[in-house]
Amino acid sequence: MTLPARLIALRKERGLSQQAMADAMGIHVNSLKKYESGQAQPSLDALRKIAVALHTSTDFLLFDEHERGPSDDLRLQFEAVSQFPEEERKIVKALLEGMIIKFQTKQMVGNLSS
Repeated sequence: MTLPARLIALRKERGLSQQAMADAMGIHVNSLKKYESGQAQPSLDALRKIAVALHTSTDFLLFDEHERGPSDDLRLQFEAVSQFPEEERKIVKALLEGMIIKFQTKQMVGNLSS
C-alpha cells in the first residue's frame, strides 16, 4: 500500500476529517490533501506529525508489513515494559526468551517430521 493510501485509510479509520487531521498536525489542510493525493511528499517532520496525529509509528506509515518492525501493539507493550524496574524487566525478558525457544523448537521438530 502506498503512503497516500495508508494516510487516507488510517485517517478514516480514526474517524478524522482532513481538516481535523490537519489541525492535529498543525498544518494547512491543503498540505494534507497534497500528501493524500500523492502530489507532495511529507518532510520528516511532517511524517512525525502524521504518526502522532494517527497514533501510529512512522514505520507503519512508510513500510509494508513484511518490511517493518513490531506491530503497534507489541511496540506499546515493549515501551510499557521498559518502564518496569530492572528486576521485573529481567523476568519479562526471560519469559519472552523461553517462549521464543519453545516456538523455535516446535518449528524445528515440525520440519524434521515433514
